[in-house]
Amino acid sequence: MKRSPVFLITVLCFGFAFLYIPILSMIVYSFNASRLATVWGGFSTKWYVSLLSNKQVMDALILSLKIALVSATFATILGTMAGIALARFRKFKGRVMFSGLVTAPLIMPEVITGISSLIFFILMAEWIGWPGQRGFTTITLAHITFSMVFVTTIVQARMVQADRAIEEAAMDLGSRPWQVLFDVTLPVISPAILSGWLLAFTISLDDVVITTFTTGPGATTLPLLIWSKVKLGVTPDINALATLMVVTVGLGVILAGIILNRAEARRLADERMAYRSND
Repeated sequence: MKRSPVFLITVLCFGFAFLYIPILSMIVYSFNASRLATVWGGFSTKWYVSLLSNKQVMDALILSLKIALVSATFATILGTMAGIALARFRKFKGRVMFSGLVTAPLIMPEVITGISSLIFFILMAEWIGWPGQRGFTTITLAHITFSMVFVTTIVQARMVQADRAIEEAAMDLGSRPWQVLFDVTLPVISPAILSGWLLAFTISLDDVVITTFTTGPGATTLPLLIWSKVKLGVTPDINALATLMVVTVGLGVILAGIILNRAEARRLADERMAYRSND
């Protein structure tokens, strides 16, 4: 049964409008000269200028970027190893338990993960005296635990789709397993690794729930700062800050899309050339 194109286009437009009109309105009101976020007082960029001179915002931004960079990197390394293990080693002792432990944070509410992390850090501080206080290290460890799940899922899905015959051909030609890993496997799944890193970075950068439980005095991330300011009412400087985040993430997604498309096109071209040479 065919549906009318007009109906499908209408539903599509309504969905995009529902998602993006609030974001566009926030961007427009970030250039509002008035201190009232919902009352237009003329065009002005003063809120963007004031953000650059706001030490509290800059410190929170730098801390959030440091945490996101470190947690995304380690989550990508651990998630890639877990994804390769789950995709290539279908049967090994403890596989079901390992798979369950890896994917548990994905289905577990963030508040449970945050409380569990908090209790763990408190017990560790009582038993071995570490951590002395909650801050950068505790937030980063909690973010790694949560975000590596997404990296594992992406890498595992890519590994399942990858042609294993290429790896077997490399080993038949005399390559050792570690050479096959670095020369064949990792280049093939590199788009998935990059996608996982970007997703882990984004999740860490905008996390509020887990960060709330694992942070301490003097370690305020940007999402927590925004959350604390919004409690007193939305102001144009918050709109400006959120707009900068949207633009940054948007540019990152566009750049990542270009890189991934080029890498995938290069990989397909290499595969076609390899098959032609074998023929």
